[in-house]
Amino acid sequence: MPRLFTGIEIPAGVGEALDRLRGGLPGARWIDRENYHVTLRFIGDVDDVAAQEAAYVLGQVRRPAFDLHFDGLAAFGGRKPRAVVANVTAEQALIDLQAEQERLMRRIGLAPEPRKYIPHVTLARLRNSSSLDVADYLSARGYFRTAPFTVSRFVLFSSRASTGGGPYVAEALYPLIG
Repeated sequence: MPRLFTGIEIPAGVGEALDRLRGGLPGARWIDRENYHVTLRFIGDVDDVAAQEAAYVLGQVRRPAFDLHFDGLAAFGGRKPRAVVANVTAEQALIDLQAEQERLMRRIGLAPEPRKYIPHVTLARLRNSSSLDVADYLSARGYFRTAPFTVSRFVLFSSRASTGGGPYVAEALYPLIG
């Protein structure tokens, strides 16, 4: 039973910039650069029939290519932080692509995604990191921003059930127009 999700790959140069943010946070388990991605839609653990249906309907997406950039760092989890992330600027083209994938997954019978979509790249998963340590880390990194990069495709990824952070396998590539 594959665990699937769709996402956007991160270009090598942007991955290097993200990689330089590693370290200096007790309790952080840093994500390897080759596993950086912007999740579009978590599909979950599905049987082979649902996996094939998802792969097929994703092939019907016809959206133009667009630019993205990272702007700032944040933590998820509030008083009990669980992840440090790099924020992705929520361009309308990204929001539209994600919303279309959400509609397609519902159309084939998958449950709706319960969480609000917040585009990001997870840099580290946290275990026993205090909110003070996380605040210190975020303030020390100052203003983080990357130059825009073009998103010319999205990917259907699979992963093994694990504690997160990969490894991920690209199962199918879906080009965007232009």
